[in-house]
Amino acid sequence: MSSLHLRRLPLAQALRLQGPSAIWFKPALSVVVSAAPPNLLLLALGRLDLALYTMAGSLCALYAHHRPYAARARVLAGVVLGMTAGLGVALLTSALTPGPVVLVIIGALLAAAQKTVCEATRVGPPGNVVVTFISSAALFVPQTPGQVPGHLALALAAGAWAWLVCMAPGVLRPHGPERRAVAAALRAYATAQDDGHVRARAAAHTAWQTLRTPGTRPDPTRRALEHLLIQAETAPADADRLRTWARALRGTGRVPEVPVPEGADAHAGRRPDPAVARRTWPQPLPGTARAPENTAPERPDPQADPRPRPATKHRARLHHLTPMATRTALGCTLAGLAALALGVGRPYWALVTAASLFQANVTLTWSRGVQRVVGNLLGVLLFAALTPLTRLHPAALVVSVLACSFGAEALIARNYWLGTVCVTPMALLITEFTHLQDPGVLITQRVLDTLVGALAGFAAAVVVTNRRLGDRVTDAITAVEHARAHTEHLLGHPAPAPHALPSARRALAAALTDLRATADTAQGEWWQRPFPAERLALAERTGHRTLAAAVRHRGAAPLKQD
Repeated sequence: MSSLHLRRLPLAQALRLQGPSAIWFKPALSVVVSAAPPNLLLLALGRLDLALYTMAGSLCALYAHHRPYAARARVLAGVVLGMTAGLGVALLTSALTPGPVVLVIIGALLAAAQKTVCEATRVGPPGNVVVTFISSAALFVPQTPGQVPGHLALALAAGAWAWLVCMAPGVLRPHGPERRAVAAALRAYATAQDDGHVRARAAAHTAWQTLRTPGTRPDPTRRALEHLLIQAETAPADADRLRTWARALRGTGRVPEVPVPEGADAHAGRRPDPAVARRTWPQPLPGTARAPENTAPERPDPQADPRPRPATKHRARLHHLTPMATRTALGCTLAGLAALALGVGRPYWALVTAASLFQANVTLTWSRGVQRVVGNLLGVLLFAALTPLTRLHPAALVVSVLACSFGAEALIARNYWLGTVCVTPMALLITEFTHLQDPGVLITQRVLDTLVGALAGFAAAVVVTNRRLGDRVTDAITAVEHARAHTEHLLGHPAPAPHALPSARRALAAALTDLRATADTAQGEWWQRPFPAERLALAERTGHRTLAAAVRHRGAAPLKQD
């Protein structure tokens, strides 16, 4: 039986600004450094009409800035290849000139495929939106089959340059992402009060995943970072000391050396189970758009190495993504066809607007729609203000695009709408690389496409229901119960293996984090199967009690369930 949750849709909350990202300048500078040389070279050659293809590769610099460099190299290479593949499909389709309706349908299917791949592999931010923008725009660029290889070569060359730009900081700060993740966990523990401990444990969980990302090798710096994290988790330390350790992790200075409690983690420094690490990286904090997969361990022998194993198969994970893919395909198709019916010359703007809306549930999709509309409307005003400047010289046009790309990445972490204020004029200015156009027509079409895309996207999110979210909550509750039972069993064991309890404790923390994110996601969906609210509350309460007992364990007896 289904239930309909018609909760009040947020408006002011959707537009509320947050604090800036700790590394907001990294993607902002990276995209500028990646895009400037190709665009300036094309400007010198008088071929700015080719800038769409180089921008496809340059925009890959937006990805993977929170990942360790070994993982970043692989992810960025995959993004460049994926971007080029989507661009290739779009260019070949355009060269065949099947007609605007067919182009819209193919663009919608491409958007759905890109959304599914990015969700399944957890690539992001910015996820599928940038890839969809490039491929959708390329569908409506006149093309011949003979031009396609050269245009793809431009995208690959720019993508290779973007890869080098994003990997270059690793020469000076090879452990930068790991240091930032551990420092964030230390600061979270320093400010943890009551419910703040939940956020601190989530930050520590993210830090452990960063330290043990597949492909990274144990070394003295990484082991020292693990020891700091263990100390923060298991041994009480005053807030000032934790903040001092966090500050010491800036730059490339020596990591503070701290004593590790005897037997606290004999597993530290060992390589993780690759299947687990792939499944859990990156891990969102509770209440964010994504509901992570179940990470509960099976209950092994207390003397064995209790490594978590996936509770769901990959095909089940893809099964959960089916509603998202369907929403994207339907919403983008409706948006593109409606734009065509209204006589808009660039229906891909409506298509991309719809593709950018879809989040984990209807409530979050509504919030993203509000942010997109507000940001785009303000963005066209900024475009109108920039137009007199960009008409002075093509160099002013290139500089304006680079400035907007920097502003978008610098502001988007504060709120999506604020970043979109810069994304909108950037997208409009890119259309003028081929030839100057009537700004009034561009503004009118962009506003119309924004409204059409937002309405079509939200309608698709309401019509295509995700009835499996309730089942995922039940699965996550079961995972917490199993992880809690295993941890309590180890707490009562007279002589568990030295590494068993710390591993079980982290598995329980991961399961609790997953449960809270999954429950928050389910509560924001309108149509869903009901899930056991009382069992959810009990699992969280007893799970956190057990987790607290494991942290301060000194031979305590197992806890009893309420």
